[in-house]
Amino acid sequence: QVQLVESGGGSVQAGGSLRLTCTASRYSSSTTCMAWFRQTPGKEREGVASIYTGTGTTYYADSVKGRFTISQDNAKNTLYLQMNSLKPEDTAMYYCAAARLSWSCGIGRFQVNYWGQGTQVTVSS
Repeated sequence: QVQLVESGGGSVQAGGSLRLTCTASRYSSSTTCMAWFRQTPGKEREGVASIYTGTGTTYYADSVKGRFTISQDNAKNTLYLQMNSLKPEDTAMYYCAAARLSWSCGIGRFQVNYWGQGTQVTVSS
């Protein structure tokens, strides 16, 4: 079992930045892919960014490429999402996720085994 705890959400004006943090009880020894998803009311949860924990290879949704950066600190069992140039459409609940085993960590290409509780990001215009 892997517990995931997110932090760092909040309210920011458009153009601003936030950094989300996800602390995992167990990291690369128990997970292949780590990722950030987001969800707004009435919509499906969507993948934002993911990382292959073994090599650090990263993947991004088209909507956030060039603005968001996913990174990890294996020694601290921690995953990050640096979000720059935020837009009102980035407003959502953001979730940390982990997959035990997967052939690919591409967006939408792995089965999530563990979810965090979520952290709210609100971007005002």
